[in-house]
Amino acid sequence: MKKNNQLTHKTLKGLIWSFIDLMANQGIQFIILIILARLLVPEHFGLLGMVMIFVALSQTLVDSGFSQALIREEKVGQIDYSTTFYVNLSLSLIIFLMIFNLAPLVSGFFNEPQLIEVLRVISLVVLFQAISIVPRTILIRKVDFKTQTKVSITASISSGAIAISMALLGLGVWSLIFRILIQKAVEAILLLYINKWFPTFEFSVYSFKKFFTFSWKLLASSLIDTSYRNIYYVIIGRMYTTGDLGYYTNAKQFRDAINQGITRSIQRVTYPVLSSVQTEEAKLKYGFKKLIRITGYVSFPMMLGMAAIAQHLIVLLMGEHWEPAVVYFQLLCVAAILYPMHAINLNILKVKGRSDLFLKIEILKKVITTIAIILAILGNIGVVGFILAAIVTTHLALFINTYYSGKEIDYGTNEQIRDLLPSYLLSFIMAGVIYLLGIFIPFHSMLVITFQIFVGALIYVGISRLLNYKEFYEVVRMIKPYIYKLYSSLLKKKNYKH
Repeated sequence: MKKNNQLTHKTLKGLIWSFIDLMANQGIQFIILIILARLLVPEHFGLLGMVMIFVALSQTLVDSGFSQALIREEKVGQIDYSTTFYVNLSLSLIIFLMIFNLAPLVSGFFNEPQLIEVLRVISLVVLFQAISIVPRTILIRKVDFKTQTKVSITASISSGAIAISMALLGLGVWSLIFRILIQKAVEAILLLYINKWFPTFEFSVYSFKKFFTFSWKLLASSLIDTSYRNIYYVIIGRMYTTGDLGYYTNAKQFRDAINQGITRSIQRVTYPVLSSVQTEEAKLKYGFKKLIRITGYVSFPMMLGMAAIAQHLIVLLMGEHWEPAVVYFQLLCVAAILYPMHAINLNILKVKGRSDLFLKIEILKKVITTIAIILAILGNIGVVGFILAAIVTTHLALFINTYYSGKEIDYGTNEQIRDLLPSYLLSFIMAGVIYLLGIFIPFHSMLVITFQIFVGALIYVGISRLLNYKEFYEVVRMIKPYIYKLYSSLLKKKNYKH
């Protein structure tokens, strides 16, 4: 039990700093996105959406899965890090040249002449990504997300300030492009400097083969997953107007500003922590089960709550010209509700070294996704049809992920669903109530949103206590020391001033 508590504490500490990192970073991005949405038009975001799949795929290729292999290794030396660095850098140069030369073809596909320059400039991001992977991996192995928080916030603020300045000067889509470029460049420089790591002139064929054996299946899986997660940009950009794609792109970025803080922080922390106890089955299952239940209890109401208040929130923050994006955002939130569960289940396969299963699962899920996309095209109900397809596939994917991960740690689909179902149903009840409140309350949007959030929290916490949810008391127990620490710190400052 003592070891289990140590695991929980280590995971919680890392999770809190990772959550602070991503929420602070996403919070800054959220504010920047709101400002840019007011300064720019949907067509500018549509142009960005057209190149997002190429940026995402290139970043996945540059990583090449080696960072995941490094994280799960018990002992890693300088030669291992240097080998990974040179592999990633070489790949990034190849990818940059490929994108540079393919830019005219992409421009012709979308019938957007401006895309040639846009794609060529934004492809520079792969070089910065390659430079930052190893120093970031070193920090992840240490579960040191406090340092990463400082780096992320600095990069977000500096890139956001420059992007807003460019938008005010009337530079349109270039403000969005340079925001991404500058953020990645600053992150790469700071990670190298703060981490005090630089590659040495050595390369290990043995390390390369060892890491490649594990990582190539993860790479293939990631490429498939990244392609399908971004395929809607391509389809919408090709079949509909740049404005339609702009509404979808901004709605997705708005959703991700909330969702990624949850999913990525969980994924980043649970993998190295669970990897440290990969051979201790009882401890691994104990930590995994607790993570699943608490994550669902926290993430479900956040995503569905955001969907419920979206009608007033998006118009209030971004302006009335973004109202068509509301329904996209609401449906995208529902589509993302299970993302954290997928992340945790897939981490188990990586912890167990089952990259073969990881690839098999991705292929199976994408066959289902392909069928859903084809049906959405045949249904001809516009962008909404594609998001509905995503909602169906993400729920079906839970059954696939939990089936395979459950076999590895004896915590299968039925047991996971039983653990998640109470929080899932309660979240939908809460969201339904506050959504109806938003329709029938005839006040200013700010007052309506405040009232919706208050009522939603009251319903969720109230029913949790009434039904004696273990997750509620566990969350309170986990955050109580940090709240007390913050209160004590504020009290000391107050007494010091007097």
